[in-house]
Parts: sequence; structure tokens; C-alpha cells
Amino acid sequence: MLIEIEDKVVSTQIFENKFVCDLNACKGACCVEGDAGAPLTFEEVSILEDELEAIKPYMRKEGIEAVEKQGVFYMDQDNEPVTTLVNDSECAFVFFDETGITKCAVEQAHREGKTEFKKPISCHLYPIRVKQFDNFQALNYDKWSICAPACACGDQLDVPVFKFLKEPLIRAFGESFFNELLIVDKELKAGK
Repeated sequence: MLIEIEDKVVSTQIFENKFVCDLNACKGACCVEGDAGAPLTFEEVSILEDELEAIKPYMRKEGIEAVEKQGVFYMDQDNEPVTTLVNDSECAFVFFDETGITKCAVEQAHREGKTEFKKPISCHLYPIRVKQFDNFQALNYDKWSICAPACACGDQLDVPVFKFLKEPLIRAFGESFFNELLIVDKELKAGK
């Protein structure tokens, strides 16, 4: 089912499905698997280009080589900008911690105060995917088998997708939009 909130059409799956990332189980597979890089806005492309020197110390050698050769992005099959890949699968901005968990060099640079840019909003919002249409944006839940541990963890903790993603939803769309999601959630639970 779809619900209209402001200028957005929202899938009720973000209320119905539960989700809490479990990096110990999945090892951050969403950053190294798939058929394209992480979706970017053109504004994010500019930020990554401007902030690249601050981010590079957190990147792997292969990622640095990829962005120096190809740039920070390429255009995917839908003619949308996405992050450059290493080996046609891994985001160029990933690194692996001592336990083998995939981490984001952009986010690490942000945590250490080297950049104000946290990470691409598409990464921060995952598993919600946003699609821009002429007059509205569509917010859909993207179910991917590699996130089964996150779904199990969300079920165990009883955390709906949208509540797990409170911070990025507010970052992307503002606090009033998130408050509308809370109202819709209550109405859905009440059977309205």
C-alpha cells in the first residue's frame, strides 16, 4: 500500500517491516555487493570531489587508484550518478576493519572531523530507496537477501524500518516529515 505525505509517496512496507543493521552478521555486504555503485546526487558528487583529499587517508589503495583513474562516480544504466567501484562490485570508498567488517571511508573521515559530509544519503537511508519523479518522490523498502540478519535483528527488537532510519530520514526530509511518519504509523497500528 502507498501513502501520500507532503510531496512524497511512501510504501507502507517501511512501517510493516522491521530492520536493524547487524554488521557482525552481514559484515557490511551492501557496500561490496550489487550491480552498481551507491546512488549519488550531483551535489554529492561535487562534495566528494571537493573533500576527496580529506577522505583518501581512510580509503584502501585500490579505492584510491579507482577514483584517481575514473573519478568519484560513473553514470549507471539509468543514467544516474553512482560511486565508483573496485572490481565491479565494491564501492571505492570502503575499507575493512580488523574484524573484516566493511566500513565507509567517507563516514570515518566525518567521525574524525575531517569533513562535514557524513556519507551519501542513499547509503544513510538504506534499505529505503528514493526515486525522483516529476512531481513527487517515492520512498520504497528495498528487500535484499544479504540484509536477512538485519530483518531478524529488527524483528527481535521490534524496530520498524522508518524508526531505525530516523536520523537519515530527518537529514533528508526534515523533522516535520518524520513526525508525519510517526502519525501514519500510529494510524496504521490502529487500523485506520
